[in-house]
Amino acid sequence: MFNYSISKRKPTKRQVNEWFWGWFFIAPTIVGLIILNLIPIIQTMYLSFFRTGAFGRGNVFIGFDNYVRLFNDAQVWRATANTLLYTGLVIPISISISLVIAVLLNEKIFARTTYRTIYFIPMIAAPAAVTMVWKWLYNREFGLLNYLMDWLGLGRVDWINNPNVALISIVIIGIWSIIGYNVVLMLAGLQEIPKDYYEASVIDGAGPVSKFFHITIPLLSPTLFFITVTTIIQSMQVFDFIYMMIDVASPAYDNTVSLVYLFYNNSFKYGERGYGSAIVMLLLAIIMIITVLQMKAQKKWVNYR
Repeated sequence: MFNYSISKRKPTKRQVNEWFWGWFFIAPTIVGLIILNLIPIIQTMYLSFFRTGAFGRGNVFIGFDNYVRLFNDAQVWRATANTLLYTGLVIPISISISLVIAVLLNEKIFARTTYRTIYFIPMIAAPAAVTMVWKWLYNREFGLLNYLMDWLGLGRVDWINNPNVALISIVIIGIWSIIGYNVVLMLAGLQEIPKDYYEASVIDGAGPVSKFFHITIPLLSPTLFFITVTTIIQSMQVFDFIYMMIDVASPAYDNTVSLVYLFYNNSFKYGERGYGSAIVMLLLAIIMIITVLQMKAQKKWVNYR
């Protein structure tokens, strides 16, 4: 029998110094996530089990009653369908358009920097200001779009209050506002692709379309995956555009209301913050499920070279 004494090595002064500075630099992010994300999530989950009183006082514990009401509320499921439909339209269209624009702006063209700036401008504009401009464009009586429709002999369209058109109008704003962000990220990804792949493909006789589908998209897939995940989360939380465009009394309200808009109305207009919190938890669950599915699906189409 042999006895072995294993002595733990004490960290060196250099290792302690590296650990200190590592935690020091990530501390602001961790503190921000805890204060701005984790604590509000816990508070919202807690509040969803209560019927809230006036001015945040006199809350009454009601267990799962808010969730039972939620699952039996047809308007909640209509808002869920609207949110998913909005996301399902915005994501593929915006990413497709952004990809084409990014590829074109990655080439050596005249005033390339100017074009990049122009496409990014919607990202720095306030959503409320953007929506007000679009609301003017959509105006039935003197909006620019209806002026063009009249000029083409197609007749005027009620872009805002028509239940069959209103959601499409909001989708157009969503696509327009997010293209610049996607283009910037895609340009960064395109510039990381080695030129050797394209040079080799030219020698093999590949054309522009073949290079796009067999080189650009596969090597850009990590960036596309990141954009898809983040834009889906952002789109599922759509609120500004709908709130500024559609009033509760509008005929198009039921066809455009999103989960966040429904949360806002219940929490701040009707004073039912407990029920509004339950709606937010439903939205959180849907986003988490979609994100998990995306993480599992990335193994089949994302190429980490």
